[in-house]
Amino acid sequence: MRAMLIRWAVSALAIAAAAWLVPGIEIGEDGVIVVLAMAIVLGLVNAIVRPILTCLTCPFVALTLGLFLFVINALAFSLASWIAQNWLGLDFQVQSFLDALLGSIIVSVVATLLTLFVPDGK
Repeated sequence: MRAMLIRWAVSALAIAAAAWLVPGIEIGEDGVIVVLAMAIVLGLVNAIVRPILTCLTCPFVALTLGLFLFVINALAFSLASWIAQNWLGLDFQVQSFLDALLGSIIVSVVATLLTLFVPDGK
């Protein structure tokens, strides 16, 4: 349970870093609540939708030697933003595909770096 909460906090910090660094990613007035909820939504999208997209686009991933995974990550980030806006009413907006691509790269890098420095209890 503790490890899951740490991963959730790491994801939230990574999303906040992406919103701070990319001008096309905007968070509304309830910033902390929006970022925490967005971390849950992005985690669910990455757990459910992203593997399906990866399987469906396997030939493109193989053809591009894995670079198409950046596109899949950007699509998952955009989908998480859309779900947060339209289903949950959260004020988290990603303006364009390029912003989603940069945001997903920043979230991946920051989450990886934070995971290296934050102990998960193991």
